Formats: sequence, structure tokens, C-alpha cells
Amino acid sequence: MIKKVLAGATLMLLTGLLIINITGNSEKNTGKNEIDVTGDTSVEGVAISSSTKSGLEVGMQAPNFELETLSGETVKLSDLQGKKVFINFWATWCPPCKKEMPEMQKFYEQHSDEVEILAVNVTGQENSLKAVRDFSDNFKYTYPILLDKELKVTEEYMAFGLPTTYFIGTDGVVQQPRKIGPMTFDFMKEMLEKLS
Repeated sequence: MIKKVLAGATLMLLTGLLIINITGNSEKNTGKNEIDVTGDTSVEGVAISSSTKSGLEVGMQAPNFELETLSGETVKLSDLQGKKVFINFWATWCPPCKKEMPEMQKFYEQHSDEVEILAVNVTGQENSLKAVRDFSDNFKYTYPILLDKELKVTEEYMAFGLPTTYFIGTDGVVQQPRKIGPMTFDFMKEMLEKLS
């Protein structure tokens, strides 16, 4: 009889602790990203891999690269010297990327004469090149989509959380802190105005 009482009390105690733990955790939910993408849980995005590197800093020369676009053209960053450039790293399987891409399209349609958007797809992390092509065709994105098949540019720019965007001035230098997470139209406009 005493064993049954002790077993019942232990079960009630464990149940109580479980309830306290569950309700305590739900009260702590701030609505911020609870998946640690970059060491900063306020960042909205998904991780390719964890890294302790912090990415390119403001004032650094943007590393040059050459990548092929979905349409088969070659884009070399150094050829864009003298233009403002947004370099955006993304993937088709990334929900925050999907959230920002219509905003990027709208922004590109209105500001393509002032800034170049290079949407660097992390192709080495995609299911297939066809998935990237179908995604772009389905949503009719017109800004250049570059294919980082070997992930060399992604690694060089330390874009370990997606989406990640760098803001390059006409001098080829990173002029604003990188953005990890989806951008809005207004945010892109603000970044454009801050670049020289």
C-alpha cells in the first residue's frame, strides 16, 4: 500500500514538473527565431552550417567572384565596379528567402537603374539545378540569379545563414552591415540610400 502511495506521489510530482517546464518555456517564447542560425537568436533565417565566423565587415573590399546565371551568362563582380550592388544568398528550400524574394522583385523593378541585385543561389545545397530553374520561372523573377554550384562564393562571403545580403558601394567595398534574414522593400530602399 505504501509503495502505491509513493509511486502515485512520484508520478504526480513528475507530472507537475513537466507542466511547469512546458508552461515556463511557452512564456519565454519571444516570437524571435529559436533556431540558432548565427549565434544570434534574433536573426530570422535558416542555417547551411554553423560557423563562428562573423562574415565580411563594413569597410572590407568585397571579394571578387565569377558565377554563371540561370540564363547561361557569366557575371563577374569586378565588372560591376562603379555600381551599387546587393549580393543576396538564398535557396529554394529556405522559407525566409521565399518571403523576401517578391519584395526584391518589386524593388528591382523600381530601382534596377540605381542598384544591381545579384541573387546567389547556394546551388550546391539544392536538390537539383532544375528545382532552381523551376522556382525562378514559376515566380518570374527578373533579377540575375547566379549559381554557386561549388559553394565557394557562399563560403568566401561566410553566408552560413540564409538569406544573407551584403551591400556593396560603387567603390567595391562593403558599406553597410550584412543583413541575415528577409529584407523588406523599405529596408532595401534605406540600404540603397546609404550606399555611395
